[in-house]
Amino acid sequence: MLKNVFILLVAISFLNSCTTEKSKVDLIIHNAVIYSVDSSFSIHQAMAIRDGKIVELNSNEVIFKKFDCKEKRDLKGKAVFPGFIDAHCHFLGYGMGLQQVNLVGTKSFNHVVERVVNFTKNKPADNTNLPSPSNKKNWIIGRGWDQNDWENKQYPNKKILDSIFPDTPVMLTRIDGHAALVNSEALKRANITIKTLNVIGGEIEMSNGKLTGILIDNAVDLVKSFIPENTKEKIVSALLNAQNNCLAMGLTTVDDAGLMKSDIDVIDEIQQSGKLKMRMYVMLSDSLPNYDYYLKHGPYKTERLNVCSFKFYADGALGSRGACLLQEYEDKQKWKGFLLSEREHFGKYAKIMFEKGFQMNTHCIGDSAYKIILNAYLKAGAKKNNRWRIEHAQVVNPNEMKISDGIIPSVQPTHATSDMYWAKERLGEKRVKHAYAYKELLTVCGLVALGTDFPVEDISPFKTFFSAVARQDAKGFPKDGFQTENALSREETLKGMTIWAAYSNFEEKEKGSLEKGKFADFIVLDTDIMKCKINDVLKTKVLSTYIDGEKVFESK
Repeated sequence: MLKNVFILLVAISFLNSCTTEKSKVDLIIHNAVIYSVDSSFSIHQAMAIRDGKIVELNSNEVIFKKFDCKEKRDLKGKAVFPGFIDAHCHFLGYGMGLQQVNLVGTKSFNHVVERVVNFTKNKPADNTNLPSPSNKKNWIIGRGWDQNDWENKQYPNKKILDSIFPDTPVMLTRIDGHAALVNSEALKRANITIKTLNVIGGEIEMSNGKLTGILIDNAVDLVKSFIPENTKEKIVSALLNAQNNCLAMGLTTVDDAGLMKSDIDVIDEIQQSGKLKMRMYVMLSDSLPNYDYYLKHGPYKTERLNVCSFKFYADGALGSRGACLLQEYEDKQKWKGFLLSEREHFGKYAKIMFEKGFQMNTHCIGDSAYKIILNAYLKAGAKKNNRWRIEHAQVVNPNEMKISDGIIPSVQPTHATSDMYWAKERLGEKRVKHAYAYKELLTVCGLVALGTDFPVEDISPFKTFFSAVARQDAKGFPKDGFQTENALSREETLKGMTIWAAYSNFEEKEKGSLEKGKFADFIVLDTDIMKCKINDVLKTKVLSTYIDGEKVFESK
């Protein structure tokens, strides 16, 4: 009898010791304000992480009672958010731009020329874009000018470039990527003359019977095809440089809007090697080489790379008057813009995308483009579960807005506050009211995925947040906000930059919120953007960025 009692007491003691033993984890974040962005938008004090995944979020007391770890980090009340997702950008293009002439913020065409000249003087000798007598293949490439920012708002002319660079081809792309200025040597290499036939979905500008050097939309591609392809080394360098800047801004996933398979292969290789930590959702360019491979092999997915969509261009940009409108431009009579492909092209490929199980994401700026693409989507059979996206959705006719449920608007709040200075000139008083209508799109569609479109806009997600909520630019203009009826709340904006963006990528089960079982992708900020004065959002600094529970950036 006594022996049985002794055995029972030992068993009870053993069970008690098991129930009090702490579980081992790799990292505990505590004394924080953790915005989980889960379905109830819950806020926690502490988070336990193991093997790159979140194990639990709870109070400090509960987490320390249940877990022990190798590393503890006391955040002393700092705010923690899911890693930001930029739902529409050009990550590789941004990285390549860091190796080229930066023309963003130029105040005149003379300022543009000054930067180009300084670039050729100051760039290191190993820069392959630098003109050299020994290599006739070298080009001068730049991007970022916007004539709407200049006192003279007319397109520039190639004459000055011809005089400075008579033998070196020059291509300077407008900020939106939908227009470019090239010099005579570039036109010569591309075999473009005054007799060149009209370009479908593009325009070769002429004045007094002479080429001005301005190319719009598809006409730009006539010159691009003659620029030497980037080497693998330059692509790798561009990706890693872009990563450094984006991690410092709290971005842990980027949606690159339009790449070729050859670029994706490089991305996959350096992600697998561990050099590229950034997670990427890549839209495939509307191109035959991509169709030949991916329509045969299907989508491709790893933990860091997601290739499940194709990117189409319906029209151009509003700033260069390439957006396809239902009615004439207010500031250009008898001009409605144009489609970049025949209407049948979009209908044909919408059907193929649906049949092959790919997501279709289409650049639509004008209301005519939006209408054509929406109808193509619906005719192909796209439903809510297909998650087909319309990128930008800048000008939307109310009639199409009403039937857009199930389509995801992928929008960029800083476009509104960049374009507001001249959008009314292009669209007129009535039509501009249905432009950049993010709240209206949210109400109809149920969510909005938010991004920047960098390098068209700044890479900063804090500018995205501020523009969406305050409807002002970084200068605080206009005082009372631009069409504030379409402002988003802070919670809606944060969701658009995290869980809704993840949903638009079919990734909401693995990222976009801080929940048990999801990737430990999170950021620590020096300012609580959910509570601070809205103007202070622009001053916010990222203290650290984590991907898979690994610290990949820390401010100095």
